[in-house]
Amino acid sequence: MTKFHDDTNCIHGPSHNEDPYGALTAPLYQTSTFHFKDAAQGAARFAGEEPGYIYTRLGNPTTRELEEKVAALEEMDDAAATATGMGAVSASVLSFLQSGDHLIASKALYGCSFALFSHMLPKFGIEVTFVDMTQPDALQNALQPNSKMVFAETPINPTMTVLDLDMIGKFAKQNGLISVIDNTFLTPLLQKPKHFGIDIIIHSATKYLNGHGDVVAGIVCGSKEHIETIKLTVLKDIGATISPHDAWLINRGLKTLSVRMERHCASAQRVAEYLEGHPKVNEVYYPGLPSHPGHRFLGKQMKGAGGVIAFEINGTLENGEAFINATKLCTLAVSLGDPETLIQHPASMTHSPYTREERLAAGISDGLIRLSVGLENVEDIIADLDQAFSHF
Repeated sequence: MTKFHDDTNCIHGPSHNEDPYGALTAPLYQTSTFHFKDAAQGAARFAGEEPGYIYTRLGNPTTRELEEKVAALEEMDDAAATATGMGAVSASVLSFLQSGDHLIASKALYGCSFALFSHMLPKFGIEVTFVDMTQPDALQNALQPNSKMVFAETPINPTMTVLDLDMIGKFAKQNGLISVIDNTFLTPLLQKPKHFGIDIIIHSATKYLNGHGDVVAGIVCGSKEHIETIKLTVLKDIGATISPHDAWLINRGLKTLSVRMERHCASAQRVAEYLEGHPKVNEVYYPGLPSHPGHRFLGKQMKGAGGVIAFEINGTLENGEAFINATKLCTLAVSLGDPETLIQHPASMTHSPYTREERLAAGISDGLIRLSVGLENVEDIIADLDQAFSHF
C-alpha cells in the first residue's frame, strides 16, 4: 500500500473510503444496533468468530473510520474512540491498573486528570505518586515494586512545560511499566510519542482533532492488545463510548487538521513574541520562544510549538481579571484548539480541582493566563490583547 504523508492521511485515512454508492464523504451510520441475517450469524459475532458490527457501544463503521485514521496518524496499531477526553484518560488507566498497583504521574496535569488520580484512584486502592518529570531522578525515586504505569502530558497544561519523551519511554521500558502520554496539545502532526517508545497515546479529540468547538470526545491509541483490552473491559462495561455523530464530525474536522495547525502555530509564535516584549507581562511560557526551556526539543521531539500560550502579567489578581474582561475578540472560555481565540484563568477554571498548595507546587500561579490562539487574523488578535492591557 502506498505510504502517504500525514496531511494526506488526515483527509483520506489509511484505507481510503470506498463507499458502495460512490459517496465522496463517508456516511454517518446513525444507528444504535445492527441486524443479523440469522441467529447463527448473531451468535458467531457475539462469540468473536465472525467480524461485523453488533451494537454501537461495541463498534460502529463511522467510529471505526475515526479510530483507523487517528491510529495511522500516531503510527500505532489501533485506537479506541471515547465519549470525552476524560473518557480516554480513565479508560487508559482503569483498563490496566487494579487495587494494589502504583501509578507515577506528572505533578502538573489537566485539572480533571489530576482529580481522577488524586481523589478517585485511591478510593479503589490504586496508589499515585506525583513527580516533577523535568528532574533527572524523579521517576527513579518514585519507582516502587508495585509500579505499573507512568502517565504524563507534554507540553503540560497549562504551564507549557515540555517533558523528555525519550527519557520517559526508556524508563518505562526498563522497568516494565506501561507509558501513557496525553498528546492533545500538539496532535500527531507535531509530535509522535510512538517514536520514543510510548505505549499508549491519548487525545481530547474535543480540541485540535475536531477543531470546531462542537464536539466532546476522546481517543486512545496503542497496540492491538492494549486497545482490545480497553474496548472489551472499561469501554464495554463502563460505557464511555463515542456517538457516531460526534465521530463523523471529528472525521470531517480531521480533513483540515494540517492547515489549521500550520496557522495555529504561526499565529501563536507571533502572539508569544508580542507578549514577551510587552512591559506589563512578567513571563511567557511558549516552547517556540528561545527563552523557553522546552525550545531545545523543537526539531527533535516536536515539529512545532503548538497553538497554546501561558503568560503571567504584572500586578494583582484583580489586574488579571480586568485584563481578561477587557478582551473583545478573544473569548473567555475554557477548551482549546477552536477556530476562535480562547482565553481563561486556570487557577479558577480548568485547574480548580487542585488546592492552592497543589497548584503552586505544579507551577500554576494565581496570575497565570492561558491563551489558545485561534484562526483569526493574527494582527487582530494582537490588537485585542494590546487594548486589553490598557485597562490596568
